[in-house]
Amino acid sequence: MCRWIAYHGETTSLDRYVTEPSHSLVVQSLKALESAGSTNGDGFGLGWYGDRDEPGLYREVRPAWSDENLRHLCRHIRSHLFFAHVRASTGTPTTRPNCHPFSHGRWMFMHNGQIGDWTLIRRRVEAMIPDSIYGSRHGTTDSEAVFLAILGAGAEDDPLAATEHALATIAEMVRDSGTREPLRFTAALSDGRNLYAFRYANNETSNSLYYRETGAGVVIVSEPLDMERAFWKPVPHSHALVVRAGERVQTRPFLAERPIAAE
Repeated sequence: MCRWIAYHGETTSLDRYVTEPSHSLVVQSLKALESAGSTNGDGFGLGWYGDRDEPGLYREVRPAWSDENLRHLCRHIRSHLFFAHVRASTGTPTTRPNCHPFSHGRWMFMHNGQIGDWTLIRRRVEAMIPDSIYGSRHGTTDSEAVFLAILGAGAEDDPLAATEHALATIAEMVRDSGTREPLRFTAALSDGRNLYAFRYANNETSNSLYYRETGAGVVIVSEPLDMERAFWKPVPHSHALVVRAGERVQTRPFLAERPIAAE
């Protein structure tokens, strides 16, 4: 499974969270501790907001540990809201369009997990994407399709409700397909001002997700960036995090009508 981090707060350089910590995202690309596979070498990506409405993106098919540009970019790019992601493919090719994060207009999204047996429901999920934004479907991943389906469900008006509606619909598709492959959705979504993160699965094995509030902001991670475990709070199963400028993190139930067992 993939590993990712999302940051919202005072403007800072990306290296503070992406490359410098003892268990940084680069380290996790080689040796993840809370993932089904320890190596996440099927490409990586950065996404950040600056002076423009739309986010900047840098995505590469090489593993994060072998890209000489990554550390240089992270030292020089500064942002108040950014994503970083290292990928472990669940079956789709390793190409730049398949690397996270994905963007459309001012929106940005990244995901860790899988959407059942994608071959069985791909056409039905892609049918959820409105024609007006289908042109932003550049890759073949389930993650990108779900992102555009969320936008099509009304994210501009209510991102939480749109995500919940899209995931509930897709969860039904997964069940109807008869697969035993799970739906696991640990994801981050942003419009450049607010940040939303989700932890959900249709069984008892939702992927790990943590957050830590600092004086400068909030960092949300697939697994802690250091060994100071007392400072990292696990996101509860079937919950969403809402991070808005100047406000503390809010934790809200997400698809609560489908509860799963606690750890």
